[in-house]
Amino acid sequence: MAASTQCVVVGGGPAGIVLGLLLARAGVRVTVLEKHADFLRDFRGDTVHASTIRLLDELGLGEGFRALPQSRLGNFRLPVAGGDPVVLADFGLLKEPYNYVAMVPQWDLLNFLVEAARQEPTFTVLMNTEATDLLRDDSGAVGGVRYQTRDPLTRAVVGGGELRASLTVACDGRGSVLRSQAGLVPREFSVPFDTWWFRLPRHANEDEPVASIAPRFGTSDVLLSLTRKDYHQIAYLAAKGLDPRLRAEGVEAFRGRVARLRTDLADRVGAIESMDDLHLLDVKLNRLSRWHKPGLLLIGDAAHAMSPAGGVGINLAVQDAVAAARILASPLLKETLDDGHLAAVQKRRWLPTLVVQTFQRILHRVVFAQVMAGKPPKPPKPLIFALRTFPAFGKLPARMIAFGPRPEHAPEFARRKP
Repeated sequence: MAASTQCVVVGGGPAGIVLGLLLARAGVRVTVLEKHADFLRDFRGDTVHASTIRLLDELGLGEGFRALPQSRLGNFRLPVAGGDPVVLADFGLLKEPYNYVAMVPQWDLLNFLVEAARQEPTFTVLMNTEATDLLRDDSGAVGGVRYQTRDPLTRAVVGGGELRASLTVACDGRGSVLRSQAGLVPREFSVPFDTWWFRLPRHANEDEPVASIAPRFGTSDVLLSLTRKDYHQIAYLAAKGLDPRLRAEGVEAFRGRVARLRTDLADRVGAIESMDDLHLLDVKLNRLSRWHKPGLLLIGDAAHAMSPAGGVGINLAVQDAVAAARILASPLLKETLDDGHLAAVQKRRWLPTLVVQTFQRILHRVVFAQVMAGKPPKPPKPLIFALRTFPAFGKLPARMIAFGPRPEHAPEFARRKP
């Protein structure tokens, strides 16, 4: 016999957990399915922008969030050929307390949000539980999911079943299983690079500011270092499709690439013990033209995969979740949900998605594509002039990156006092 809930959310990332928390605070019975045993996975986005920090304050969770291990990023810099980088976005120009980007390990953030959601009697999260297919009724509308459960140690399948729901929300990322099952195909945009993530040790006597981002540009590659308290989280960016060649060259050659770009880190590249220490991100930039079918809604990367440029993906997905909760909570409780409500979520979030992806495509073209082709980056000259001549101009891109083109506020039903 199938279990039932009002809303099943597939995917326990930031969008899925935030949506589950908000709907539960409205009194909706919501079940989140997360296929992993925990949230401890390296090299996932962990830049928490001002829009998300403000949301947490509105939810009464700001104090707890600020107690999590974190550091602050004060600006983003843009490389310029033949000169020093210019500050593209100076978050210090924004109004306190939302004048920075928080660098927070995503597993800490997700554990924190899940604990908050578990305070709500209508919230359930099922770990080691993976949605494998959509359930459909006689009309073809989606009515829930089939799932399988795995042993947390062996990862062997140990069970499964059906979970019926009035609404199924796919938050299962850029490789969304539910998107494929629904027959939805995103429009893909060209991306000039892939990213290989790894860590290098950070010595106690290093004086580089914690949470700084230090890009180094080579002849056809980029090394981006996110300085953390105890380590450097490194992103190596090179031409898309280069992974087979890098792995064929071997670990010594890769260490040489890193040492060439960051001579100050050459003394520790031995920490890259093998090519298995590199975590490839196949960078994608895409979006669906339609985010919904009857009974099914897709948000976050499942609806629009974002490039890591600007670190905005998590925050855009969280804002999708906030908009969805505000629009859908009441019809779910009243059992009046229809496809028009789902369309309203897409309508609300379409323009922000379009604006951010357009910005990323421009950044790809004027910076990353140039570098991958062995040319210097070419940011627009009027932009460089404005940034260098009028430092306060940096407030505009700072606000766009920090809050996005349409920041969402917590719905009244979800707000709590600290």
